[in-house]
Amino acid sequence: MKKATPLTLSAPEGDSAERLQAITRRAAASARAGGHKPPALIAICKTADADAIRPLLIAGHRLFGENRVQEAQAKWPALRAEFPDVELHMVGQLQSNKAAEAVQLFDAIHSVDRPSLIAALARAIAGSGRRPTLFIQVNLAGETQKGGVTVEDLPALLERAADAGLTISGLMTVPPADQEPSPWFALLAKLSRRHKLPLLSMGMSGDYDIAAALGATHIRIGSALFK
Repeated sequence: MKKATPLTLSAPEGDSAERLQAITRRAAASARAGGHKPPALIAICKTADADAIRPLLIAGHRLFGENRVQEAQAKWPALRAEFPDVELHMVGQLQSNKAAEAVQLFDAIHSVDRPSLIAALARAIAGSGRRPTLFIQVNLAGETQKGGVTVEDLPALLERAADAGLTISGLMTVPPADQEPSPWFALLAKLSRRHKLPLLSMGMSGDYDIAAALGATHIRIGSALFK
């Protein structure tokens, strides 16, 4: 894959709600140019407290993401009491011993990546009756510092999930930071078509327009919203 050229995207001006509107418009335009539907934008608030999140909720945004179960447990019960229609996504690495808590709290989990987690999620879902939307995280470049299943092991993990009674709806990836993201996004889109998985979680604050043009259905926006 090619080394990345410097990213030119910068955070729009204005408050967080105004920045979200600008990013939404740009992502939608990029998606349409690529022949795709506009993606859903997940506001990643791992570094934001409730006071920083509330303006986006008041503005009508309802998709939010967290990296850790504990941080979400500290913030979201009170916020959800005010805004019960929030959709909360787990986007960080998930420990198997936190699977039951994650299933109770999150509406989607983007980081399914190993058999032990599949087993833990299957038990938690069976015990709770809640069925969050599940994405398998794919480590496309085989980076040892990142979570995610390798491309070669993806079919076996999908089979393991099916055997456990789990429905996998999509794939997620974080491309190498020092490389051009478009080939990696294109590869994830190819894998999603091959395995007939409709959802694609890819793209962040620095490359969301590229991800949208290549078919992302969910884009994770953090630093561009919460300065």
